[in-house]
Amino acid sequence: MTKPKVEDIDFKYNLGVYFSFLKNYKGMVLLLLFFVLLGEISQALDKLLFKLIIDKGELFVKNSLDLNTFTTLLVGAGVAYILIIVIRSIVDWWKHYFLAKLDANLIKDLKEKYFSHVIGLSHNFHSSHKTGSLIARITRGGRAIESMTDIIVFNFLPLFFQVFIVTGLLLSISWIPALIMLVTMVIFISYSVFLQKLQKRANVEKNDQEDLEKGTISDILTNIDSIKYFGKEKLIEKKYASIAKETKKKEITLWNFYNWLSAGQSFIIGIGLFGALLFPLLDFLNGDISIGSLTFIYLIYANLRGPVFSFVHGLRNYYRVMADFESLFYYGKITNEIKDKSNAKNIDIKHGTIEFENIDFKYHKRRIFKDFSLSVKKNQKIALVGHSGCGKSTLIKLLYRLYDIEKGRILIDGKDIRDIKQESLRSELSIVPQECVLFDDTIYNNIKFSNPKATDKEIKRAIKFAQLDKIIRILPEKEKTIVGERGVKLSGGEKQRVSIARAVLANKKILVLDEATSSLDSETEYEIQKDLQKLMKNRTSIIIAHRLSTIMHSDKIVVMQRGKIVEIGTHRTLLKKKGHYFKLWNLQKGGYIK
Repeated sequence: MTKPKVEDIDFKYNLGVYFSFLKNYKGMVLLLLFFVLLGEISQALDKLLFKLIIDKGELFVKNSLDLNTFTTLLVGAGVAYILIIVIRSIVDWWKHYFLAKLDANLIKDLKEKYFSHVIGLSHNFHSSHKTGSLIARITRGGRAIESMTDIIVFNFLPLFFQVFIVTGLLLSISWIPALIMLVTMVIFISYSVFLQKLQKRANVEKNDQEDLEKGTISDILTNIDSIKYFGKEKLIEKKYASIAKETKKKEITLWNFYNWLSAGQSFIIGIGLFGALLFPLLDFLNGDISIGSLTFIYLIYANLRGPVFSFVHGLRNYYRVMADFESLFYYGKITNEIKDKSNAKNIDIKHGTIEFENIDFKYHKRRIFKDFSLSVKKNQKIALVGHSGCGKSTLIKLLYRLYDIEKGRILIDGKDIRDIKQESLRSELSIVPQECVLFDDTIYNNIKFSNPKATDKEIKRAIKFAQLDKIIRILPEKEKTIVGERGVKLSGGEKQRVSIARAVLANKKILVLDEATSSLDSETEYEIQKDLQKLMKNRTSIIIAHRLSTIMHSDKIVVMQRGKIVEIGTHRTLLKKKGHYFKLWNLQKGGYIK
């Protein structure tokens, strides 16, 4: 999915998801709100102290207050101020403590929820979404949920609480500055939101132009040899200069919005301050309020500047956070295409019989199978052969229920796989794939992955069966050797032996060999084929192979073409027919079917 534009963001849905995480920590949220409120109250208390000192100082200057009383008052005010500072520091510590705890919990919950959700989505989802993009969005979502909480705590709540506190304090002096302050705040915020909305298009256009410029630079540097070979440096320079010029225009257009925003905000605040002080000043001249009250109105109004500009900054970050939420929460709207029935049961495969009964399957708009049937008996070894795209691998995916068929049934031990829980079904099957992709962990743990409850003795037996013990013996860390990402530290043959050991340890009745040796050299393939023959003993086995020499001893060879069975039989009988299999055999001459 492309980066969401502001117009595409589902704000209501995203906020709903955010608050669904937040509601799990109601007690912590209430404590956090309490400490934020205390902190904002403390911001106003020192202004009240200053008002008191000025008012009493005025009386002292007029000789209406003696020196001892005024001195005692100053000492008390100093102690009170220090106490406010101490309380503010304690409140600030606890606020950050609970915020850090809440952020950590929210990040953990979000990552766990979406990791589990994505892991549970269908094979079709994972085959059509880039792994790097999934990782980036989950990581970015974790940062976004932290930012969202910080925006509320540091940008939105302080302004809300300050307006509430300041309105109450101003009303105790005069209702006019309180009303002017409220009107100023409404105009300021409305103007800021209006400008933010106006600049959305400019912001999107600037981002798109930057993406175009970066993409062009990448394309140019990727093709630098072609540019040099054909002597087109000047042409490319002109092309880039044109793009860079367009980027400059988009940036200036966007920055001009910030100019209007900054100038307009300063004007609104200035006019509001003038209006808030004008009427109290007239009251002061008439003797209705004290100079301390006048000073207090100025200080308390000026104290709002920080929360107001912080709110605007938070608003900009809010849109960015919503865009990050959109790219991740989008996945939450995707449901698994393959669903378990409400009464689905677990399965314990005892015999390993498989029936594909008149199945129909279409991948996107392409018809793969139509009325396809195939029977596999207990302990039977069958091989699927045919040109690429004939449906061999798709048949295995359907057996694993990575996709659902449109019509017909797939039965294992007489049970329809749609009546079985997906995880139970797949845990009862075993596979040796063409390329064994390993976790960046030890050889031991990679083998144990197929059966986490296996004992050390059972794992060692599987290692020996796959002839891995000879390889492990010469490694410095033995079976505790880390194999690297995707198993890069092991050769192809060594990885396949790990895969075989996994299958041995899983000990399942049905085994799938999906071109298990086609990527190996002849000597390694010969050795591993012997291991695979032992592995298939007393198991129902389905073998997909391009190299026909590896499936000569199968009980049944199924020749497929465009989703249909065109021939079926043993190696000898199929050669005698001199049909499709015979042509493939002669065509291959020991190589691969392409």
